[in-house]
Amino acid sequence: METEKNQEPFLNRAERLKLSKDELREMYKTLCTIRQFELMADKLYALGKVHGTMHLSAGQEAVAVGIRHATRLDDYLINHHRGHGHFISKNADINLMMAEFLGKEAGYCKGRGGSMHIADFSSNNLGANGIVGGGIPHSLGVGLALQMQKRDQICIAIFGDGASNEGVFHETLNMAGLWKLPILFVCENNKYGMSMAVERVSAKLPIAQRAEAYDIPWHYIDGNDLLTVIETVGSAADYIRSGNGPVFVEAQTYRYFGHSKSDRNLYRSKDEIETWRLTKDPILRFKNNLLENEVFKAEELVVCEEEAVKIIESAVEFAEASADPDAATVTEYVYA
Repeated sequence: METEKNQEPFLNRAERLKLSKDELREMYKTLCTIRQFELMADKLYALGKVHGTMHLSAGQEAVAVGIRHATRLDDYLINHHRGHGHFISKNADINLMMAEFLGKEAGYCKGRGGSMHIADFSSNNLGANGIVGGGIPHSLGVGLALQMQKRDQICIAIFGDGASNEGVFHETLNMAGLWKLPILFVCENNKYGMSMAVERVSAKLPIAQRAEAYDIPWHYIDGNDLLTVIETVGSAADYIRSGNGPVFVEAQTYRYFGHSKSDRNLYRSKDEIETWRLTKDPILRFKNNLLENEVFKAEELVVCEEEAVKIIESAVEFAEASADPDAATVTEYVYA
């Protein structure tokens, strides 16, 4: 099944979505910042400065940036293990994020969380979960709390295609649909759960169709088209805030790196990866639209790209200069 299509000209869509030139510039800069963060994270890991493993989201940036620009900063976010982009999009302090990566006391979780468990409750970022699908039921609790307290915020639950085959996925959608909870379920389908292609483990596609069983509206979209993500998520957020219950959005995207740092990519070809890079890359597509429609000149976008590089380089300097946690406090702030 193909994703929902929108053939409307780029400028018409941007105008209809009321996206200003400044917003378009900021979105491009954020896309570049996420990409540079992931590239730097990969480099730091290779240098032995990041311990444990990590799951990089290069190639999936439009989903994170689109969700952020279509929702409110005070909405609640429940992330997953491949969620650096979502955290950055939610106005994260890159310095503190990089410090967390390097296990420093200055990090968001005082160096205890690392790549997969970064959280910042002050910005309603409730953190990620290293367990596949582990964050999905948490959204049920957040959604129920928001409903009981009669607040107009929504909970955004991010997870991957692999998580959709966990039992808790169905349990959560069932109760969310029954109670009409204010939850936006977003499945980032990057085609592979570890090394397993989605088509080999799903009896019926797209995954989003499963929401019908729980009376939840669903959308299957091109997750590498930034404006499509903004429009779909924005409409879904309005629907949810109006008290109509949850919405399910499946965003078709692609990851360039392996599942984790132990993944040698033996299950897919270099040609496949290169095809996505050259023809479907979310940053390149957005950039081409901005240039072809003369929204910006090439040199203006180069400035954004250079600023993104500087932000990440500065964050590395901050993190490397930060102190390690005191060994005497190793059991503090850790609950499992």
